[in-house]
Amino acid sequence: MTPTDVHTLTDEALVEAIVKDNNTLLFEVLYDRYASMVYNKCYGFANGVDEAKDLTQDVFLRVFVKLGSFKGRSKFSTWLYAFTYNHCVNYVTRNTAKKIEKKSISSDSIENIGEDVDSTREFQNMRVEKLKKVMELISPDEKMILLLKYEDNLTIKELSEALDIGESAVKMRLKRAKEKLVQKYENYTKNGESI
Repeated sequence: MTPTDVHTLTDEALVEAIVKDNNTLLFEVLYDRYASMVYNKCYGFANGVDEAKDLTQDVFLRVFVKLGSFKGRSKFSTWLYAFTYNHCVNYVTRNTAKKIEKKSISSDSIENIGEDVDSTREFQNMRVEKLKKVMELISPDEKMILLLKYEDNLTIKELSEALDIGESAVKMRLKRAKEKLVQKYENYTKNGESI
């Protein structure tokens, strides 16, 4: 296989070839395709550039080891998104003293949450700046599913495949996370809670 052939392979074909021979050179191609996406996701959970780089390296080391568990039920990029989020959530959970950086949440993705919430008026009336702060008050798992849905625009089906849970479970988790966000937002605006 020539270097040109390698770069034209689909992600799924590349993964298959890597798993077959444990080929680190082919893995570098996959790394090049997704390093910046994974870094950007990790940066949102890290306290600075160095920590984000370390998290990114951790993710790719674990991805290499776990690549055989990719079953192709979802796109590789979807699987990698969920893998990265799960790794970062576990990292944050293990390091509870560390706060998730607020700047990881863009105003656009926050506004997206408000658009698709079963016409919940509370969401539509939320102010973006307050909502950013309130996102830090919910659990990393709740934050993860909301960001996957509204920042990365994954469908319910993609979330189901990536998280390896049923679509009804995805909908229930999203519903609970949104309800928690609304509740925290109301408490925050009512009591002027400080973060």
